[in-house]
Amino acid sequence: MEIKNINFIEKLINWIHEKTNEKQFLIFSSILVGISAGIAAVILKLFVFFIRQYLVEDYFLKFDYKYIYLALPLIGIGATVFIVKYAFKNNLNRGNTAILFSIAKKSSFLPFHQMYSHIITSGLTVGFGGSAGLESPIVSTGSAIGSNFAKTYKLSYKDRTLLLAAGAAGGIAGAFNAPIAGVLFALEVILVDMSLGAFIPLLIAAASGALLSKIILHESSLLFFNLKQPFDYHNVPFYIILGLLAGTVSLYYVNFFDKVESKFSKIKSGFTKWIVGGICLAFLFALFPSLFGEGYESIKNLSELKGTELFKDSLLVDYIGDKWILLLFIVLTLFLKAVAAGITLGSGGNGGNFAPSLFVGATLGFAFAFFLTLLGFSNIPVSNFTIVAMAGILSGVFHAPLTGIFLIAEITGGYELIIPLMIVSAISFIIVKYFHPESLDVRRLKQKGAFVSDNKDSSLLSKIDTKEIIETDFTSIHFKSSLRDIVETIKHCKRNTFPVVKKNNKLIGIIYLDNIREEMFNPELYDKITAKEVMRKPTKIIDVNEDIFSIMKKFEESGQWNLPVVENGIYIGFLSKSSILDKYRNQLLTSM
Repeated sequence: MEIKNINFIEKLINWIHEKTNEKQFLIFSSILVGISAGIAAVILKLFVFFIRQYLVEDYFLKFDYKYIYLALPLIGIGATVFIVKYAFKNNLNRGNTAILFSIAKKSSFLPFHQMYSHIITSGLTVGFGGSAGLESPIVSTGSAIGSNFAKTYKLSYKDRTLLLAAGAAGGIAGAFNAPIAGVLFALEVILVDMSLGAFIPLLIAAASGALLSKIILHESSLLFFNLKQPFDYHNVPFYIILGLLAGTVSLYYVNFFDKVESKFSKIKSGFTKWIVGGICLAFLFALFPSLFGEGYESIKNLSELKGTELFKDSLLVDYIGDKWILLLFIVLTLFLKAVAAGITLGSGGNGGNFAPSLFVGATLGFAFAFFLTLLGFSNIPVSNFTIVAMAGILSGVFHAPLTGIFLIAEITGGYELIIPLMIVSAISFIIVKYFHPESLDVRRLKQKGAFVSDNKDSSLLSKIDTKEIIETDFTSIHFKSSLRDIVETIKHCKRNTFPVVKKNNKLIGIIYLDNIREEMFNPELYDKITAKEVMRKPTKIIDVNEDIFSIMKKFEESGQWNLPVVENGIYIGFLSKSSILDKYRNQLLTSM
């Protein structure tokens, strides 16, 4: 029965595809992708709820030894590592970097298994207490749904990319019941060079995802706040200071998270990573239990002015007898979240930085407002500062100020705090942008040899895989070859450029036909001159792994239309400027 239903749905979609034009089918597709991404978000949320409710709370925490929960992240991360290794053959691309790489280098194609692999692995990691968020896996899942839907119905690269982003928008919208934030996230983080025409499909997908989330998920499963105090313009100076703090903390979070995760990446043994990561997390959770899991419960406690709840199961709880000590411990929690998230992901867990960013923001806002009250300032809206700072950190970490502003506006049920949200998010973003012009995802993307830009020309160039257009039909000449041998070689070649190589095909020079015409017509030199004597040193040499922008710069500086390509000094072939420009024109046509 189920197979018949699936076949009927496929036939129905195919019929709609045949009866509609390209734009109409794209709108229809965005609805389906948005709903599917929303379903994925709901499934992941319910999966984590099931683990927490029926495995963690109803089973593990029934033991008399209350600190048994410290070992749970070891179970979750271990299960994730096992599944990734044996079920997905270590082929699980995590984070927004993988999505951006697929757009830049893989024509927006994402693996089929990514539509469910992130749900399983991140659910286990976070469900058992890993200090990471579910939003990045939701984005990866939604993007894979959009990409594979477009692949199934043979849509163009442009539409495929748009549906990939629509899946991301639907996922974020479903996770927070925040459709505007979903659209803005897709535009700021995924589609950096997309035109305004992308708005309609993204809006529809986000609305579909949010609607499904609204229908199925209970409000307690979502991050939602009821404002207790209205915005007071007298507090604007404090919000400006909060923006400066948010920018500084965002820089710390990005840098420290990256360092911790990089340290773990240097450990070759997956087993060692897992054990070390689990032990480190257990130690952190014993002292700072609020680092356990996503942290949304702690965020709600802070917004309700229950700062002491963060340490109720801590080994340090007996030392918190003073408000200043409490403030110190909250600040330490703020800084240690980057460490906990880095350990969780670095040791093999799956998750993202979205929820940790919100946690750090809430902790920062609460700590700052609490500090002001301790100094004697009255009428400080601690809850508002807690909420607004979340937007500041999110804006700084992801380079997405609009997403931060409207996400918090939507989950607070209105725009009462829109002015402080704008102030804090803008200042935070400016500070981070000054020190890090590109987000962590984009920097990692560049390390993989890809590039994204809001400049359309740059973005199109970055999609060119130069390895595909290396020309290998140039005849190489040994550097000891005589002029007679060179002339004989030229007779049977159509090219007018010849690489000169040593033993093991190491490139040492180039012979250009135009530069040896005089010698060629002098037979007396045939046995007196060697290739080494008539060759010229290459003006520029391209490394096979070099990025397209460096390559184009070398073409510009050399004035040549063909440059040799090497790998560790070994000759591979030539790159032609004409081939690159032809490839660029094709990219331009397919993007229209």
